This record gives sequence, C-alpha cells and structure tokens, in this order.
Amino acid sequence: MRVVITGATGHGGTELLKRLQRARSEEGADLELVGVARRQPDQDSAPYHGVEWHTLDISAAQDQPALEAAMAGADAMVHLAWLIQPNHNREMLRRTNVAGTAHVLAAARKAGVGHVVCASSVGAYSPAPKDQRTKEGWPTGGIRSSHYSVDKAAQERLLDGFAKENPDIVVARLRPALMFSAGGGSEVGRYFLGRFLPRLVPRKPWLPALAIPKEMVFQAAHTADVADAYWRVVERKAEGAFNIAAEPVIDPNALAWILNARRVMPFPLSVLRAVVEVSWRLRLQVTDGGWVDMAANAPIMDTGRAHALLGWSPKHSSLESLAEMLGGIGAGKGREGSPPLKPR
Repeated sequence: MRVVITGATGHGGTELLKRLQRARSEEGADLELVGVARRQPDQDSAPYHGVEWHTLDISAAQDQPALEAAMAGADAMVHLAWLIQPNHNREMLRRTNVAGTAHVLAAARKAGVGHVVCASSVGAYSPAPKDQRTKEGWPTGGIRSSHYSVDKAAQERLLDGFAKENPDIVVARLRPALMFSAGGGSEVGRYFLGRFLPRLVPRKPWLPALAIPKEMVFQAAHTADVADAYWRVVERKAEGAFNIAAEPVIDPNALAWILNARRVMPFPLSVLRAVVEVSWRLRLQVTDGGWVDMAANAPIMDTGRAHALLGWSPKHSSLESLAEMLGGIGAGKGREGSPPLKPR
C-alpha cells in the first residue's frame, strides 16, 4: 500500500510516520511511504528514513504539478499539513489551510487516490454545551471568532463537496482533541507562546493558586494515540468522521492538579479573553483571543464511533499527555532531523 502524508515533518506527521514505520517493521504491513513537506527532513534520522520525500508548498499554484506527481500511484493519502503561525497574517493562513486543502484534494482526485483521510479537529464543531457528549453528527460550523476554527469548518465543507462529487473515493476525517506529546514541546511552545515565553515554563510547575475561568473545559489526546487512529483508518479503509480524545475531560480542577496549584480561583472569561487579545495585538505574545473562545465553546466529544469501528482506544490519559507536553515545552524538546520540530 502506497501512503502519501502531507505535513509529514510536523508534530502529527512525525508521530504518524513512527506508527507506520512500526506497522511496516513489526506488524508486517506492506507499506510504501511518501512524505510531502515544505522543508525536507534529514533522511538519515528516524522516522524520516525509508520515505520518498517531495518538497513543495501545497498553497502554491505553481507546485500543483509536483503535488500531483507525489500522489501518483497512491492507495491512500493522509492530509495533515496546516499552518498556525503567523496568525497576524490571516491571508497566509487561509491560503495554506483552505486553498491548500483544495489543492491537495484536486491532486488526489487527478492521481486516482482511492482513500482520502483528512485531519479535521474538535475546533471544526459549532459551539455546544460542555455537559453533554457530542457525536460526529453535530454541526461543523466552527466558532466565528477563531481563525483556526473558521478554517477547519471551511475545510469540512471542502471535504463534504469532494465526497459528494467523487462517490468512488472513500473519504474519512479525524476530529482530534488537543494533541500533546513531549516531542512537540519546542514546536507547540513556539506556535502558542512565541520564542521567549516557553523558556519561562517550569519543567515541574508549582503554583500557589490557579486563576482560570470555569468555562475552560476541554479534551486532549496523546499525539501517538492520534497517529494510531490514523493508521487504523488507513488500514481498514474506513469512511466518515471520527472523534478522537482521551479521558478524563480536563477542567479547572484537573489543570490545578497538573500544575500543582494549591487552590483554584474563578476568573472571568471575558477578562482572560481581553488580556490575551490585547497582548496579542501588541505583539507581546503570539496567541490571539480566538483560541480562548474555541477552548471555552468547543464541545466535549463522544468517541464511541472510533472505539466501535476502528477498535481504537488511547494508551495515554489526557492528564498524562498534558503533563508530558508541559515538560516538553519547558525543556524545549523536539526531534532532530525535522525543521519544524527542531529542539530549542
């Protein structure tokens, strides 16, 4: 089976390559791996060796022939490429995330790829109450004040149209919760805190008190567990949407436990949102207020479909994954050989 992965050197792409390499070496899977990325990794480093690499920009129209060539002969394609920064440049994000997805789908169709698998997100969902579990049929209209959510919702519309126009192609999409692992520490810290603030994150945090809005309730998953879900979708040629998240749901009390905070102090969501947005506009930090809105409004997902149809269940708890990520950010951990995951 020839499998093409876009965004193959990023946090999720690297973990998926690790999972596919393990399936090839330990489980006897007959896999031919193709990686697509803007910058080529060190092919002597694991897990990037034994992969056919294509260096191109999915957002660039002039790279469309190269993208089609990368897809040639593929049985499955997993689209993971996504741009989060610079989020002061909204047009650049839209060009990569939305137009780039359209380019990838067009290339897959022209190349005759039989199975298209796409990385959507919990962020694609419309707002939902936190006291209920949301299944895959919940509307994917996004959260309007979050650029990430808006683009994920737009991507979902592209996938809907593609599936309708190409009934002979099997289309699947995963909607993971926040993905955490130590190996993504450097990249995640840079994307969400900037170049200098991650150095202030203690490897073993301790707080006398945690001031946090009660609305900050969300899910998480270890990136390796998400990668395993992608492999199960590819292996089974599964179709449709799958929610992916680990337990328990993370609420302010759970965050306080992770951060070794002695007490939780309620904090108005509007104040947090204003502080984040103003500091972003002043370029004091790199995360805009839309991320607060998404965390406060994104649903709590029901993962029963992934358990039932994929036989998937996470090996890491959400708390374990979050603790690992915080340690990775503090230590500046990454992966040698990958330009976006370069350790700090």
